[in-house]
Amino acid sequence: MRKTLMTAALGAVMAAGPAIADLVVVDTSYRTGPYAANGIPFSDGYQDYFTLINERDGGVGGEMIKVVECETGYNTEKGVECYEATKGEGTLVYQPLSTGITYQLIPKATADGISLHTMGYGRTSAKNGAVFKNVFNYPANYWDGASHAITHILNENGGDISGRKIALVYHNSAYGKEPIRTLEELSKKHGFELTLLPVDHPGQEQKSQWLQIRREKPDNVIMWGWGVMNQVAIQEAVNIRYPMDQFIGIWWSGSENDVKAAGDKANGYKALTFHNLGSDYPLYDDMAKYVVDAGKAAGAGDQVGSVLYNRGMYAAMLAVEAMRTAQELAGTSAINAAQMRDGMEALEMTEAKMAGLGLPGFGPEFKVSCENHGGDGMGAVSQWNAEKGEFELITDYFQSDQDVIGALVAEDSAAFATENGIEASCN
Repeated sequence: MRKTLMTAALGAVMAAGPAIADLVVVDTSYRTGPYAANGIPFSDGYQDYFTLINERDGGVGGEMIKVVECETGYNTEKGVECYEATKGEGTLVYQPLSTGITYQLIPKATADGISLHTMGYGRTSAKNGAVFKNVFNYPANYWDGASHAITHILNENGGDISGRKIALVYHNSAYGKEPIRTLEELSKKHGFELTLLPVDHPGQEQKSQWLQIRREKPDNVIMWGWGVMNQVAIQEAVNIRYPMDQFIGIWWSGSENDVKAAGDKANGYKALTFHNLGSDYPLYDDMAKYVVDAGKAAGAGDQVGSVLYNRGMYAAMLAVEAMRTAQELAGTSAINAAQMRDGMEALEMTEAKMAGLGLPGFGPEFKVSCENHGGDGMGAVSQWNAEKGEFELITDYFQSDQDVIGALVAEDSAAFATENGIEASCN
C-alpha cells in the first residue's frame, strides 16, 4: 500500500508540475528505515532552502522551483525506480544521497543528459569532468576526506606518523570502501600501519570489531559510517574506553544523532566537514520568517541548524547558484537539463557570494571547470562538545593531498573511460 500511495502521489505531483514550476529538482529521500535519522534532516534542509527561494524571491530568475520527493529508504533499487519515475519531468539535477544509488545512476543520467550532484560522496573519480560529464561532487570528495583525516593526525603528531597504527571501521558497501585505496597510498607515503574493519549493513553488530580494537590498540580510529552504525560504533568505543579525541569520522559520521546516545562520554569525538556549523547566520532569520514560522517547512522544523540540515541546505544553495549561472550563460530563465549542466560546470563560489546569500564563511571557496568537477579538496575538522551539545570547528579549512588524490583520480577515471568506451574531452 505504501508503494501504491507513493506512486499515486508522485503521479499527481508530476501531472501538475508544468503549471506550477519550471525548475524541477528531485529529492531522493529516506525518511524511513535504519538511515532515516540521518536522511530526514538532510531532506528538510534541502527542501526548505528551495522553499525559501520560492517564498522570498519568487524563485530563481522569476522561475519557481518544484521539488519532487521520492522515498528510497536508502535502497539502491528504489533509488533507481525513483529516477526512472521522475526523469521525464524536465528534472535539472539529482542529489542521490547514496553512493550505491549514484553508481547505478551515473550511466543512466549521462545517457539522459541529466546532472548528478554527489556532494561529498559517490564515485570520487567523477571529479574528472572530461570523463564524467554529468557528475559533479564539489566541494569535496571521499578521497579528500581520507586525506583530511590523515593530515589532521599528522598535524597532531608533529608531522610524523611512521609506525603508527590506524584502523578504518567502515560500512561494508560501496560507500564504506571508497577511502580504502587512498588510505593504502597514504600509508605507503607516511609509514603508518592500516587495519581494515568492515561492518555489515545496517551496522548494529560491531562487537567483534571493537574487541579487535581493544586487543590491538590502534593509535587512531577513522570511521566511515552512516545511520545507526555511527551510534553503535561510538557507544562501543565508549564501552572499551577508547580515547574519543583519537576517533575521527568522515562527514557522514558527524551529526548530533551519532553522538547523543552516548551522552557525555562521547565528548571529544571528532568528525570531518566541508561546511560550517550551527545557525548563527543571517540566512536563518529569513528561513524562520518565510519557511518555518510560515508553516511551510518540509519537516517539523526541529532540525534547523543541525549538521545534516545545514548540509542539505548547502546542497540546495549550490543547486540554486548553479541555476543562476546556467540562466546567465543560456540567456533564458527557463533552463533545461543541458543548460543546468553547463551552469554547474561554470559555478564559482566566492566568500563575497556566500556573504551576499546570508551565509558568510559557510563553505570553502571553489571554482568548477570541465577538468575539475570536485572543487579544491578543502575540508575542516569538527569536535563534539557534549556540554554545549554541539559540534564545533577546531581547524580552519585545509587542502587534501592533491599529489596522491590527483594521481588516483586520473588512474580511476581513465580506467572507467576505457571500460565504457568514453573519449575524455573538454570541448
